[in-house]
Amino acid sequence: MNSEEIYTEYNSLFFDTYAFFEILRGNEEYKKYEKFKIVTTKLNLLELYFGLLKNVKEEKAEYYLKKYYSFVIEFNEEIIKDAAKLKNKLNKRNISMTDCIGYALAKQLGINFLTGDKEFETMGNVKFVK
Repeated sequence: MNSEEIYTEYNSLFFDTYAFFEILRGNEEYKKYEKFKIVTTKLNLLELYFGLLKNVKEEKAEYYLKKYYSFVIEFNEEIIKDAAKLKNKLNKRNISMTDCIGYALAKQLGINFLTGDKEFETMGNVKFVK
């Protein structure tokens, strides 16, 4: 079984950094997604760790980095190209390269991109939750 087959299960979602923060804030709308198989990248965990360092003690940031690190998957050259094309296409929207990579990866894996980022609200392949 290859990695794409593993992640195309119905219970997998790509967790954008936004989703991690909402879960940590205790947003009830995100509670049901905690039981899904998490897929994310090192870039999303970098954003999470950075954001936590600004607001909580370093020990707590370390804890969540370790907690979610096992859900990281690598991305390939195709994702780099797809993400750059997406960023170019949506250049008027305020979307980071990390978000473009995550969205492209979710699409390649056949899973939804979980976020509450308004820039993704009308896009396909997105589970938009506020």
